[in-house]
Amino acid sequence: MPPVPRVVVIGAGIVGCALADELTERGWTDVTVLEQGDLFATGGSTSHAPGLVFQTNACRTMTEFARYTVAKYGTLELDGKPCFRTVGGLEVATTPERLADLERRHGWATASGVESRLIDPGECAALHPMLDPAKVLGGFHIPSDGLAHPLRAAEAQARRAIGRGARFIAGQKVVGVEGSGGRVTGVTTGTGSFRADIVLSCAGMWGPVLGELVDLTIPLVPMAHQYARTSPLPSLAGVTEEATRPILRHQDADLYFREHVDRIGIGAYGHRPMPLPAKEIGTGEGMPSELAFTPADFEASWTAAVDLLPSLGETKVEEGINGLFSFTPDGMPLLGEHPGLDGFWVAEAVWITHSAGVARAMAQWLVDGRSDTDLHGCDLARFEPVQLAPDHVMARSCQSFVEVYDIVHPLQPMEEPRPLRTSPFYERQAGLGAYFLEASGWERPHWYEANANLPEVDRIPARNDWAARYWSPIGGAEALVARQRVAMFDMTSLKRVEVTGPGALPFLQTMTTNQLAKKPGSVTYTLLLDEDGGVRSDLTVARLGTERFQVGVNSAIDIDWLRRHLPGDGAAQIHETTPGTCCIGLWGPLARAVLQPLSTTDFSHQAMGYFKTKQAYIGHVPVTAMRLSYVGELGWELYTSADLGRELWDTLWEAGQAHGIIAAGREAFSSMRLEKGYRLWGTDVTTEHDPYEAGLGFAVRMDKGYFIGRDALAGRSAETVSRKLTCLTVDDPYSVVLGKEPVFADGRPAGYVTSAAYGYTVGKNIAYAWLPVEFTQQGRPLEIEYFGERIPAVVASEPLFDPAMARIRSAA
Repeated sequence: MPPVPRVVVIGAGIVGCALADELTERGWTDVTVLEQGDLFATGGSTSHAPGLVFQTNACRTMTEFARYTVAKYGTLELDGKPCFRTVGGLEVATTPERLADLERRHGWATASGVESRLIDPGECAALHPMLDPAKVLGGFHIPSDGLAHPLRAAEAQARRAIGRGARFIAGQKVVGVEGSGGRVTGVTTGTGSFRADIVLSCAGMWGPVLGELVDLTIPLVPMAHQYARTSPLPSLAGVTEEATRPILRHQDADLYFREHVDRIGIGAYGHRPMPLPAKEIGTGEGMPSELAFTPADFEASWTAAVDLLPSLGETKVEEGINGLFSFTPDGMPLLGEHPGLDGFWVAEAVWITHSAGVARAMAQWLVDGRSDTDLHGCDLARFEPVQLAPDHVMARSCQSFVEVYDIVHPLQPMEEPRPLRTSPFYERQAGLGAYFLEASGWERPHWYEANANLPEVDRIPARNDWAARYWSPIGGAEALVARQRVAMFDMTSLKRVEVTGPGALPFLQTMTTNQLAKKPGSVTYTLLLDEDGGVRSDLTVARLGTERFQVGVNSAIDIDWLRRHLPGDGAAQIHETTPGTCCIGLWGPLARAVLQPLSTTDFSHQAMGYFKTKQAYIGHVPVTAMRLSYVGELGWELYTSADLGRELWDTLWEAGQAHGIIAAGREAFSSMRLEKGYRLWGTDVTTEHDPYEAGLGFAVRMDKGYFIGRDALAGRSAETVSRKLTCLTVDDPYSVVLGKEPVFADGRPAGYVTSAAYGYTVGKNIAYAWLPVEFTQQGRPLEIEYFGERIPAVVASEPLFDPAMARIRSAA
């Protein structure tokens, strides 16, 4: 047994207390929790948070965090008093758009296993009699939602941790973090030093200040959020219980409500963003996280509150605060280890709703090396460097605040600051009328208005209003033309690194599942696994030389993982090449006809087969050509340096005119890749799935020797799985689902949709879904719940398009 590490947790708010509890429960009992304030009303957001726990979230991980929080706090007491009160949650709609959104939210809850129901206005009023049923169109009720008592829950968990050996020490402001040899060794406070093998920053809105001590950007912004309490309500006179009615959300007006015995608490997000630099917190009088209430900012919220709950008109706002909470650029928590200081971890921007779930996941990560729950959306390493610029963090975090209760479409981008990252083709794309959306800071064309006159546009079926947002039938026409002729796709935003050195091959062999010991010029699809066999990512590895590999990765998280495992002797190095390079995907039956006349390199099938790579010249431009296709057509990914990108575009564009070439965008790309059944990591597959469940067992070579995760896969196969990623088709062209919807078998929830799109070539809606194996037989009828309605679907054999791979391997 390895020795139990010494752990220092910075911050005794609810997250720090929950982490101490979860760690000590797993046997890590040498835990010291340092708090700059008092125990346990520390002065952070835990001290003033109203404690509402609504579990439903578009993100399955966040829902799972909240579910565990409800389950855990529901069992906790402090001195005989409960830490959680199950009063239920009620969300109401006052507009048709919100009513449709509640139907969508009901689907999310069902897909995540949270019991809920859609109810009419009368049922809403029966659950919450203060509500005027004439003002609402319907509601969404979650019986297991409720009220956490943050201070009680924090102290109850702290006491459990103390009972196992943990220490909690107040009045200890951390002023320094010590390290040696790239690893943390302890922290210093105003009164002394504390040795540590692991330091966990759970400082909440003070996180950025702690980050500065270790040269780590913590991209969060403390933001004031208004919370007011009314004077006593005559209708609640004599009430003695803290709360009996459901917690209530009126998201159309950016409001939520909870009872405080005979008063009502009102939280408002409808006011202007009010950020405060982390260094300035606590510089005034009183509770550090509570700023003076600004009545003018609350006026519109009060009017809307009285309109929904008329009896509030008999009261007034008796007290209020502008309470500080942490907001991040994408609204998600910040979890993970410092990239340059081993042993320094963060768990920041975590709200009460998710506190216990985050603590459990972090404890699993630390003790077991991985969390049972997929954490890629919360990973500290997920941001690109440009996304960590202070102005960017501020602008996007403010937008996150504004959109807390907005109806946000899954394709809806942030509006500012844009554009940030543009490929060398950007001007050419703009000239073709590109409609850009953003991903990881990149501007990516989704379709081109220059293609509006393609005759194929008339063949594209209409779709429902929700699916028609950020969509155009032009994208469908581009997919059809790419299948018929040839198209240029901008693939610059695909993240890539070079791995070089005499140890490059052994390193990559250890990190990935497939056999990479091939001759230079080979390309291999492979997987990154964790030690338990979960799929961390999928990679495309091109061997450019004996000691040089180009690796296509999914995100900065992959680079962080690879760097953490580099050999200590320097025999392998990693260098990201994405910013200085660019890529065009030239795909379609006529791709070779466009490409070959431009080069002296032989691009015939015999000279350059599928999954092969060569260095070549395309006109004047040196390229790395890889015969790959994520859309299932003959073609190549053509990489060159950024300075030559526009020349590459122009050369291909001019040569392609005789062949009817077009520029095509992400709408066409997404449709074509689903027709081929190609998985999208992070959406279709995560660490929660193994390769065989995901249909990726072909990328695993158990006989190649050791690789991370190999031992966990022993005995597993496609025949032993209990669930599968499964292809479904829907005949109704109008009902285009977009992902995250629940799937029903025999009238009962059975799974959930991951990726979905209309297949323009196959003429069907496509939805991939995770299902128990007993429901995955070809032809099995199922249903997908979409905005409250059940849409018939059927299990289909995959891939739907070109299962013989004849087109992608074409010699023509």
